Amino acid sequence: MTPPRNCQTTASRRDFLKLGLGALMGGGLVDALRARSVAAPAGARPASCILVWMDGGPSHYETFDPKPDAPAEVRGEFRAIETAIPGIRFSEHMERLAAIADKLAIVRSIRHDQGNHGAGNHYMITGAPPRIPVGCGAFVSFHPSMGSVAAHERSAPDGLPSYFSMPSMTRSGGPNFLGARYAPFVVSDDPNANGFRVRDVAPPGGLEIDRVDDRRGLRERLDNFKRFADKAAGDPALALDEYYHQGYELMASPQAQRAFDVSQEDPSVRDMYGRNSFGQRCLLARRLVEAGVPFVTLNEGGWDHHVGIFDGFKKRMPRFEGAIAALIQDLDRRGLLDSTLVVVLGEFGRTPKINKDAGRDHWSNAMSVLMAGAGTPGGQVVGATDAYGFAASERVLSPENFVSTIYHKLGIDPAKILHTPSGRPTFIVSDPTPIRELMG
Repeated sequence: MTPPRNCQTTASRRDFLKLGLGALMGGGLVDALRARSVAAPAGARPASCILVWMDGGPSHYETFDPKPDAPAEVRGEFRAIETAIPGIRFSEHMERLAAIADKLAIVRSIRHDQGNHGAGNHYMITGAPPRIPVGCGAFVSFHPSMGSVAAHERSAPDGLPSYFSMPSMTRSGGPNFLGARYAPFVVSDDPNANGFRVRDVAPPGGLEIDRVDDRRGLRERLDNFKRFADKAAGDPALALDEYYHQGYELMASPQAQRAFDVSQEDPSVRDMYGRNSFGQRCLLARRLVEAGVPFVTLNEGGWDHHVGIFDGFKKRMPRFEGAIAALIQDLDRRGLLDSTLVVVLGEFGRTPKINKDAGRDHWSNAMSVLMAGAGTPGGQVVGATDAYGFAASERVLSPENFVSTIYHKLGIDPAKILHTPSGRPTFIVSDPTPIRELMG
C-alpha cells in the first residue's frame, strides 16, 4: 500500500502564518489550537523537549568527536580540549559545553544510510526512513515528526500550542496523516529585536484588546442567527468558531503573554544566553517549557560546510554553543532540567577527509548527538567511531533508537500504533528500543 504523503515546505507554512490575527486569526494559532480538542489526561507532567536542530549536518570532528591522533587531512585545524569529565574531549570551540560535560551525554555511534539533507532530516526527525528516494533540497513528510506526535499525545496548559518551531519548521517537521492541527506553531519573529511580539498572540499594531472585544461581541451577535446557532453535529463553521474563541482567550491570557515576554527576564540572564537571535530563542524556549509546552524545536541552519568549515566554526560556534550551555545551566538552576530534555543534532556528520575547499561533505556513517536533562545520566559518552571517525564502530545505534529514547522521556509509548484517516495502522517507531544508557 502506498504510504500517505503530505509534502510541506517552510515557505508555505510561513506565508500562511503571515496572515496573523488581523486576518481573523487564520493560520498558525487557529490550527495549533485545534490540538486542545484532544487533551491529555490530568496528572504529573512528563518531560518536555527542546530540540536544537543544526540543519545542514554539523561535523562530528569539530564538535564532540575530535580525532587528534589522525592525520592532518582528517583531524583538521582544531585541537581537542579536555572537558569536566576526565578522558572525554571535545573540539576546541566547545569550551562552555566542555565545562558542564558532567551534565551531558554524548552519543557518538548513531549511523544511517540517508546521505542527503531531505532524507537524512526525515529519518532523524521522524524515526522513519523515507519510502522513496528524495533529493537534498526536499521538504518531505512520509511520517509524523516527533513534535507532531508530541502535540497529538500531549497538551499544553491554558491553550498554548503543544509544538513550537523557531524561526521556521524543519524540512520534515510536519504532522503527515495526523493533520494540520498538529503542525508546529512557527514563531518566525526575532526575540532579540526591540518590541518583539509573536504573531497571532498579540493584537496587531493599532488594534487594542478592547477593539478586539468589540469585534468579538459583534461576531457573537451574528452567531445568534439560526444558521450559526444550529448545533448540528459536524458543522465545520461551529468548530472553526470555537477555534476563534480559543484564539481570543489565548490572546487575552496574561499567562500566555508572560510566556512570550522575554523582556521580563533579568538583563543578566538575557546576557548569559547572548544578545543575538539564537541566544534569545533559547531563552524563549526555556520560557515555553516552563509554561508547560511539551515540544520546542530551534531550527538553526547553516551547518552544511562544504566550503570553509574552520572559518565558519570560528565565527559561529562560540556564541552558538554558549547559548546551549546557558540553556542547560539555566534549566538546572530553576529546577527544570529534571523535566526538560535538551537535544542537539543535525541530519548526519561530515566526511573524514577535508576537501579541496577546506570543507567536509555529507557523511551518514557517523554523527554526534548531545542529550541533557529529563533523567539522562550525564558525564558519559555512548558508543564510539573508529580511530579516524569514518564510521560508528562501538554500540552502533539507529535513528529509531534515538527517536524512541525521546518518546520514552516524553511519556509516549514508541510502540504505540496510530491510525491514518483511512484506518491504516502505523507504528510511531518501527523499532521502539530506546538507548538504554540514556534512560537512567
